[in-house]
Amino acid sequence: MTLPSEIAERLSLSENGLVAAIAQEAGTGEVLMLAWMDAEALDRTLRTGRATYWSRSRGEYWVKGETSGHVQMVRDVRLDCDGDALLLTVDQTGPACHTGTHSCFDASRALPLTTPDDQE
Repeated sequence: MTLPSEIAERLSLSENGLVAAIAQEAGTGEVLMLAWMDAEALDRTLRTGRATYWSRSRGEYWVKGETSGHVQMVRDVRLDCDGDALLLTVDQTGPACHTGTHSCFDASRALPLTTPDDQE
């Protein structure tokens, strides 16, 4: 299958043919992970309702949860105003992060923020 032209025309793919895809949990709004899609991965996602990404390291498509069971069922897909990022609202089963945590952005990964007020 091929991504419908009315969608493909709105995408602004990188020089590698990819677009950032952010997965957000439907029930809580929590940001779960960032992955990459090309037009084919987006088409597969839209047709199946299962989050399908492009693995840059393996050079192949992967359906989230296909081997781990940590499935992402997609409720909604939105394209940002520039066409270079996608927001997937998903129902997440199990951890979203490959490290085994629920989110790839959990509190243990918070970076210290120094504001001008902190320096006084």
